[in-house]
Amino acid sequence: MKKFQEGNQNGSFTSSFGFIIACVGSAVGLGNIWLFPYRLGEYGGAAFLIPYLFFVFLFGWVGLSAEFAIGRLARTGTLGSYKYCFAGRGLGRLGKSLGWIPLLGSLGLAIGYAIILGWILRSLWGSISGELLTADPAVYFAAASGEYGSLLWHVLVIAITGAVLLMGIIKGIEKVSKVLMPLFFLLFLFLAVWVFFLPGSGKGYEFLFVPDWDMLMRADTWVMAMGQAFFSLSITGSGMIVYGAYLDKDVDIPKASLRTACFDTLAAMLSGLAIMPAVFSFGIGADRGPSLIFLTLPTVFQQMPMGQFFAVFFFLSVFFAGITSLINMLEAVSESWQKNFGIARNTAVLICCILSLAVGVFIEAEPKVGGWMDFVSVVIVPCGAVLGAVSIYYVLGWERIRQELEIGHGKLSAAFGIAGRYIYVPLTVLVLILGFVYGGIG
Repeated sequence: MKKFQEGNQNGSFTSSFGFIIACVGSAVGLGNIWLFPYRLGEYGGAAFLIPYLFFVFLFGWVGLSAEFAIGRLARTGTLGSYKYCFAGRGLGRLGKSLGWIPLLGSLGLAIGYAIILGWILRSLWGSISGELLTADPAVYFAAASGEYGSLLWHVLVIAITGAVLLMGIIKGIEKVSKVLMPLFFLLFLFLAVWVFFLPGSGKGYEFLFVPDWDMLMRADTWVMAMGQAFFSLSITGSGMIVYGAYLDKDVDIPKASLRTACFDTLAAMLSGLAIMPAVFSFGIGADRGPSLIFLTLPTVFQQMPMGQFFAVFFFLSVFFAGITSLINMLEAVSESWQKNFGIARNTAVLICCILSLAVGVFIEAEPKVGGWMDFVSVVIVPCGAVLGAVSIYYVLGWERIRQELEIGHGKLSAAFGIAGRYIYVPLTVLVLILGFVYGGIG
């Protein structure tokens, strides 16, 4: 067990702020932008926020904290952390084998994410050149999301991500996150303020915030709030573990986890304030998913004053959110391969990038990547999250993870352990089951 106590070979974050901002970058992704605003309005407006904020607090408090803590305790990422959890019971090999499930979830998400970011990068260029503002959005998106329709942009996304990872933890992940995430918030804040003054935008605020309290009595509202909170925080049993492995012992993990959850929620709210009032201002029906970003909003930008300027702002912001998430996904994979196979960091990063591109090239068409992402997000990722929760709170055990969580924080309340073992772990199982029932809830 001694080898797990050494510092991670890749180094560590330089500060608690650097760690939090990197984690926020991982958590803030496309789901905050193309799904949260729609669900907020569709499931009761302000009423939806009650279950959503409850689940964000719960998952951030005991879910994120647990993943950060096992990473810091084991001083390594996914495979090594699961091995550590099971090693105390003489089942280290089994633990490492099970760790491949959440790790493949990270890789699978990265493959699909890189494709979608290629579409976003192409849309950004279309905004800069003006082509997106004059073309039929449906035609433009069909060309971008067809077979090899955005291959150049797909390659560029992988190249940018690989370059950041090759620079390492401090000069790469931490430094880039410190630049991109504040810019994301500033750009979306600017968009939200501008949209406020558009005529007719009030209907968008009504959609987002006028409460329909009857929705609180519907099971669907609670299911979708739980799914949105769960997936928004990137509790996958993999990605946040590797960032925990780069964390110094003096960092207060529960406090950092709640701050990450707060910033993630703020990002989701800003997205809603920037998008829905603009959509309603121009009388265009609210939508969700890729169609919101690639079909609905380009139509809005074509009609609004200074539309090209705001289109550039918007797609740049979305790219910042997406690339920081992709960085985390591939970091989780490359760190584990580096540790497991005894290869250099640069080699592990290059293998991950090449593999992601090699697989992604064959599923670039929108129906294929859609099916791929559905399978990964409905099946593999929730399975990984369940494995993570059970491995930490039951296989490793509450007493051992409690000791790690109290380092830098102080004594935890009894409520933390109860919430972790008897509420959080069963809810991860429920997320997996409901994902099958609903065909995806996040």
